Amino acid sequence: MQDLIRQAAEVQAQLQKAQEELLATTVEGTAGGGLVSITMSGGAEIKDLSIKPEAVDPEDVETLQDLILAAYRDAHNKAGQLAQSKIGPLAGAAQPGAGEIPFGGIV
Repeated sequence: MQDLIRQAAEVQAQLQKAQEELLATTVEGTAGGGLVSITMSGGAEIKDLSIKPEAVDPEDVETLQDLILAAYRDAHNKAGQLAQSKIGPLAGAAQPGAGEIPFGGIV
């Protein structure tokens, strides 16, 4: 029983460390060949948004909106993959069958 408690405490410590690393890591999503880019933390917090001047056309605001959404989705997907790679294996060790973590449930 003591071994099981010790093992659970170790997994909990590993999960905590992985979450801290995840929050300290950033990913970048881009759209339009780099015209729009979004930098996002591993915890899905937007850290930076960059729009190149050539992406701005006052006559075509819809395209810019689409590029921003596409860059956000790209960054969000990358953040989700990062979370799954860091937390997923540890969550499976903590609770058998729990290796699949929906991205929104970790922070």
